[in-house]
Amino acid sequence: MASKALPGFSFLFLFLIIVRLSLLSHCSVLAHSNGKNQSTPFGFMEHLKGCQKGDKVKGINQLKKYLEMFGYLNYNNSKKQTDGNDDDDDFDELLESAIKTYQHNYHLKSTGVLDANTVEMMTRPRCGVADIVNGTTRMRSGKKKQQNQGSNHFHTVAHYAFFPRRPKWPASKYRLTYGFLPRTRNDAKAPVARAFRKWAAKTHFKFSQTQNYRNADIKISFHRGDHRDGAPFDGRGGVLAHAFAPTDGRFHYDADEPWAVGATPGAYDLETVALHEIGHLLGLAHSSVQGAIMYPRITPGVTKGLHRDDIQGIRALYRV
Repeated sequence: MASKALPGFSFLFLFLIIVRLSLLSHCSVLAHSNGKNQSTPFGFMEHLKGCQKGDKVKGINQLKKYLEMFGYLNYNNSKKQTDGNDDDDDFDELLESAIKTYQHNYHLKSTGVLDANTVEMMTRPRCGVADIVNGTTRMRSGKKKQQNQGSNHFHTVAHYAFFPRRPKWPASKYRLTYGFLPRTRNDAKAPVARAFRKWAAKTHFKFSQTQNYRNADIKISFHRGDHRDGAPFDGRGGVLAHAFAPTDGRFHYDADEPWAVGATPGAYDLETVALHEIGHLLGLAHSSVQGAIMYPRITPGVTKGLHRDDIQGIRALYRV
């Protein structure tokens, strides 16, 4: 009798294994099957596609560091503490909440799941300045609308943002000089100058180039990797550039990126990136308006100019 029951037991055992495999998270399966874009700094997220709360997959720790870098996640301010090691690959509730905020900022369905659209957005090259600074800034204020007094016309609330405590250049300091680090590539100088002129046309600022780099109010340079400013670059395809809030004045391009003058397929327009980073130098944080120059992501082969949201933001900051 025992020998006759054995085939049935084997079938049941096999069936349970199949059921178990079918219950594995989609994220776990992709973790071993998808190596797409692994060569770019943010490409590791491709194999996390489909991850959600409760999953534990190698690489989630990198995702947490990404979200910490751009201001969405801070375990130090939560009841849960982590030791910062590379074994923290649990997709926990705080990570889910951070992803929901990220999805909200980038006009994605706010589910907390690392779906294909979210991964696609996260892996795009971007500005290195955080979207949320010290937990006090927000790219989006939601879909709330305001009505003009005495009319039936509605308009969307502006989405420009400022750095914490609204740092800005003092009223007496409206004539700013800028200089390039010696041996800066020559093709960058004219596009940067045009970017300054475009900001000057919409503000009270007057910009002029100086050959005295050390004494310039704004210092522009190209760097690779760790360049000793606390925000190392990550190589091609990740962070494109970054700048600091007033009145620091530093503006850095990542020298590893493919740069060009104008709309060149596969390259980033020097002037467009300069317009964005000058916005930071003047006190603007990131905007959720995709057409705004202060939107954090910049597409290769595309040029952009100042948007109404950018102009409203800078005028609100300086009350001009």
